[in-house]
Amino acid sequence: MLTRESGKQPDRIAGALAANRLGAPSVVFFVMSAAAPLTVVGGVVPSAIAGTGIIGLPIAFIAVGLVLALFSVGYVAMARHMANAGAFYTYISHGLGRPAGVAAAWLAMVAYNGLAVGAFFMLGVQASGLLESWIGLQIPWGVIALLAWLLVAVLGVLRVDVNGKLLAVLLTAEVAVILLFNLGDLLNPSAEGLTFAAASPSLLFSEGAAALIVIGTLGFVGFESAVVFSEESREPRRTVPLATYSSIAIIAVLYALSTWALSVATGPGNLVKFATDNSAETVFVLAGAQFGSVVVDIAKVLFITSLLAASISFHNTIARYLFALGRERILPAAFGRTSVRTGAPQAGSLAQSGVALLIILAVMFFQGDPIVAFFVGGATGGAGVLVLLFATAVAIVLFFLRDHRGEGVGHRLVAPVPAAIILGVMAYVGITSFDVILGLGPDHPMVTVVPIVYAGVVVLGVVWALVLRSTNPQVYAQIGLGAKAGTEAVR
Repeated sequence: MLTRESGKQPDRIAGALAANRLGAPSVVFFVMSAAAPLTVVGGVVPSAIAGTGIIGLPIAFIAVGLVLALFSVGYVAMARHMANAGAFYTYISHGLGRPAGVAAAWLAMVAYNGLAVGAFFMLGVQASGLLESWIGLQIPWGVIALLAWLLVAVLGVLRVDVNGKLLAVLLTAEVAVILLFNLGDLLNPSAEGLTFAAASPSLLFSEGAAALIVIGTLGFVGFESAVVFSEESREPRRTVPLATYSSIAIIAVLYALSTWALSVATGPGNLVKFATDNSAETVFVLAGAQFGSVVVDIAKVLFITSLLAASISFHNTIARYLFALGRERILPAAFGRTSVRTGAPQAGSLAQSGVALLIILAVMFFQGDPIVAFFVGGATGGAGVLVLLFATAVAIVLFFLRDHRGEGVGHRLVAPVPAAIILGVMAYVGITSFDVILGLGPDHPMVTVVPIVYAGVVVLGVVWALVLRSTNPQVYAQIGLGAKAGTEAVR
């Protein structure tokens, strides 16, 4: 339709995300969906127990939750002074400098794409197997993965609250079935009875516990994305802290309860063997004995939708990172525009969909193992986020040392400093134990390739920032400013 004033087509793009679309519950749904509770409880937990031979995941999840809560004190304090969809990129730019910020943005893109795309592979395999067992229909995993990809691509260009409502439904069903399984485990204990052996704090100091804590941290990946949706939140100064702390608490309690209940059902002494023998079917084998095949089938469907929900959440996170970079002209300006009709960052959404499609097709064409692709994508993404958490923790401390912004010493130093130290240790363990996280063995080429790729991405990010400083100082000066670009400079 032509506008009466200009006689031209109305502009279909804008330069800002749609404000006031998400309340705290909706942001929590995005964060929790990224964490993919049923995928973690049903897939990651048994694999971690079998791979490490340690039963201490319940106490590990609690410990990690406390560390991340400590980190979040400074994280949400910084969020009060800058609402920017760039999150890690923004904070690291302000704390460690613009080149480090751009490098962090590149690193975040790789990490989140690994998580978003990796989920499609497991989804395709699980759905293919389920259809074959139900009706004897053999559909290649790749076909199902592409159908899931199409759904996520379509949702990515719609209103963010539409995505939030779908995630609310999927996540509620996920959590309900997890709690049902927990109840079944606790009401049917092994001969060892209702024991808390797997939750003993002493297990945090056992051999291999460091790697276990890093694996536990991967279960929380996504909690940090509350800040990504700050520009679209209602009352972001209230919504972001509430969503961040709530998500950490819910994830920690849910995972700790689930892994402890699992140890009660099998018996702590038999847990490692049971997880090794049954692998990804561990939780479902127990549920089948307690509730029957119908409940297990429903749970397996929800396991698949858990992967779908994670892809939707990470897709939205990536699109908003690209929007933040486009708005500041670090990427082409097209990425910094949104649809007037939906408020969605369309260019970023379509770009992520394009990357995901190419990766799925490549694995299909070269007949790669989708299960390996899933674990590589998830482990790679999780390790990248862990490194970013450490860098952000350091950035927070340095930022508030230069300018306290009216924040108390607890928000500026007392919580952020120990959080940075602990996360630094965890990041080091994660890098040096990458073969354990991948579960592929120390000689697998991916153990070497992934760290090299990450190092290369960081170098490219720093180089690109320095190129901008030399060729376009105005753009360089606006790095990390978000919606305030052009009105002030990074201090």
